[in-house]
Amino acid sequence: MTRAAVFDVDGTLADTNHLHVTAWWEAFRQAGHQVPTHAIHRAVGLPSTDLIAHLLGEDRDTSRDDELSAAHKTLYGQYFDRLPALPDAGRLLERLHDDGWTVVLATSAGGAELGALRRAIDADRAITATASADDVDEGKPAPEPVEHALELAGVPAERAVFVGDTVWDMRAGSRAGVRCVGLLCGGIPRADLTEAGADVVYDGPAQLLASLTDSPLA
Repeated sequence: MTRAAVFDVDGTLADTNHLHVTAWWEAFRQAGHQVPTHAIHRAVGLPSTDLIAHLLGEDRDTSRDDELSAAHKTLYGQYFDRLPALPDAGRLLERLHDDGWTVVLATSAGGAELGALRRAIDADRAITATASADDVDEGKPAPEPVEHALELAGVPAERAVFVGDTVWDMRAGSRAGVRCVGLLCGGIPRADLTEAGADVVYDGPAQLLASLTDSPLA
């Protein structure tokens, strides 16, 4: 029976979390908000509207949410031609594909941003499908993005593993009933990932690839 390896992208396969932090910090600054970068970092991985609500509160002027999201998108877009893949990210996906896993990306990125990320990772032959936050009603930490990825792969939760770098990833995967692998390369502490549902934690794609035979992706 087919097995599915579902991957988050930002901070998991591409070293982009701190680029998002910088872009969000500047977007908030331009709108008159002083938001600490450490707070933004911990919110990365949430859909844009949820990230804004998490950082500014429910009593904010929600009429400016679209403006903030657009500013972040524009600022982050300046990096599209040089987004860095994490070491061995592409090799990891290709190895799993060659081992018979169906590889699906579960990401809030879409359009030109997703294209830039896929070019950076350079493993298109290994990627079967992409589940975007645009395809579901609720993004992470809701389970829907992971559940949609499983639908695209055509496998049940017990035949899947989800790899991510944030607490939002681990909560989404746990709620979807899949085994969760956490990676430290996104900058979130091991204890936080474990508490959020990670079954095991690795430094990044390179260590996961080197440890593959002893991992949930064996």
